[in-house]
Amino acid sequence: MNLVLAVAIYFVIWWIVLFAVLPFGIRTQHEAGEVVPGTEKSAPVAPRLGRKMIATTIVAAIVFAMIYWLVEGGVVTLDDIPFLPRFEDARVRG
Repeated sequence: MNLVLAVAIYFVIWWIVLFAVLPFGIRTQHEAGEVVPGTEKSAPVAPRLGRKMIATTIVAAIVFAMIYWLVEGGVVTLDDIPFLPRFEDARVRG
């Protein structure tokens, strides 16, 4: 796996994990009883985005490490993915 592919895969994993982590620990203004005039009642009181970005980075690194191990260790190859086309080596066809 080259560096550009690894960075692209990590970037995608990071965003997916971020959207999974965002709802954790959220209290809405309505739940807290502190609705600020001009805002939606469902807006979060304290979203703690810094903590969530750190947690996202750690979880994404763990998930990426597992994917890297699977791909580089030969456990999973592109030929194992059923919907991808099979490419034959040009030398075999003659």
